[in-house]
Amino acid sequence: MTTIYADNAATTQMSRAAIDAMLPYLETIYGNPSSLHSVGQQAAGALLSARDRIAKCLNASPREIYFTSGGSEADNQAILSAARLGERKGKKHIISTAFEHHAVLHTLQKLEKEGFAVELLPVGPIGTVTAQQVKRAIREDTCLVSVMYANNEIGSILPVSEIGAVCREAGVPFHTDAVQAAGHLPIDVKAQNIDLLSLSAHKFHGPKGTGVLYARQDVFLTNLIEGGAQERGKRAGTENITAIMGMTAALEDACAHLDENAKRVSALRDRLIDGLSKIPHSALNGDPVNRLPGNVSFCVEGVEGESLLLLLDAKGICASSGSACTSGSLDPSHVLLAIGRPHDVAHGSLRLSLCEWNTDEEVDRILDAVPEVVEYLRGMSPLWKDLVSGKKPFTL
Repeated sequence: MTTIYADNAATTQMSRAAIDAMLPYLETIYGNPSSLHSVGQQAAGALLSARDRIAKCLNASPREIYFTSGGSEADNQAILSAARLGERKGKKHIISTAFEHHAVLHTLQKLEKEGFAVELLPVGPIGTVTAQQVKRAIREDTCLVSVMYANNEIGSILPVSEIGAVCREAGVPFHTDAVQAAGHLPIDVKAQNIDLLSLSAHKFHGPKGTGVLYARQDVFLTNLIEGGAQERGKRAGTENITAIMGMTAALEDACAHLDENAKRVSALRDRLIDGLSKIPHSALNGDPVNRLPGNVSFCVEGVEGESLLLLLDAKGICASSGSACTSGSLDPSHVLLAIGRPHDVAHGSLRLSLCEWNTDEEVDRILDAVPEVVEYLRGMSPLWKDLVSGKKPFTL
C-alpha cells in the first residue's frame, strides 16, 4: 500500500531543486559568511545572491529581506517591532483577526499584558475580513494591522491588497503572515502595500528551520536575538546558509510554476470538495471561492477528528484535523470556533491539503476511504445515535 501524503499545509516534501541547491553548502562551500578568508567569502557571496533572488520573488529590495528560523520567528519580530515603534509614538492599538496563527495571537496576548489594546476582527462564517472592517477599526493610536494572507486551517484567502491600500492611506504599518501563501499565490509587496511579511521555506518544498521576514526599508526592526551583527545587526547568529540556499531554489521554482501548479492543484481540490460534500451532515470550512489551491477542510458531524485521522492513516492516507502546530491540544480549533462551528462539530474536522505532486488516483482513493471511515465511526458513536434518534438536533 503506497502512502498518500495530503498534509502539505503542515509541511511539504523537499523538492529536487532545493536538495540540489543545498548539497554544495554541506560539502564544499561550508564557510562562515562573516569570515574574511576565501571560503567564508564564497558563502557570503551565496548569501548575497540568495537575498537578491528572494527579493525578486516578492518584488522587494534585497536590503528588505531578513533571514529567520521560519514563519513563527518572522511573525514575532514583525509584530514586536511595529509595537515598539508605536509605543515610542504613544500608539498602542493593534488590529488583527480572530483566526490568525498562534505565532501571531500569542505575541498579541503578550503585548496585551504590557498594556497594548488588541482588537481581533470577527471573520464570519466563511472566514474572511474586509478592507472596510479594517478601515472602521483603525484609530489615531493604531500602530499595526496584522492580517494573514491565507488561513492555514480552512484555506480562505484574505483581501490583502485592499487591506494594504487602506493601511497605507491611514499611515498604519501593515503586516501579513504569508506562510501559507508564499509559493502558492502571487505576492508583490510594493503593489499590495505590504510593510512586513513572513514566510517559511518548508511550506513550498524547501527545508524546515528557515524563513524570511520582509520589512520595508523605513520600518525599524527590534531585535529578538542579541549577539553578532548578522542580518544587518537585526538577527544575531551564524546564518544557516545551507537551508537558505534550499529555500531560495524552492521559492524560485514555486514562483516559476505558480499558475500551472495552481490550476492543476485546484482541479484536484475541487474534485475532493465535490466528493466529500456528498457525506451527509458534513460541511466545507472556509471561503468556497477564494481559497488556497490545495486546501480542503471539512467538518463531519458525529465523528471525532482524531479517530478519523488514525483510521485514514491505517489506510495509508496522511491528513490532519487542523493546524499541525496545535495537534497535541484537545481543545477544538480556534479557527473553527471563530467561523461559528460549535465545539462538538469543530472536534470532527478534517483537513486535506494537496500539492502539485498529488494525483487523480490518490484523490480517488481518498474519496473511497473517507466516507467508509466516517460510516464506521458513526456506527459506534453515541453522539451519532443521539442525533439520528432525534435526542439531539443536527447542526450540519
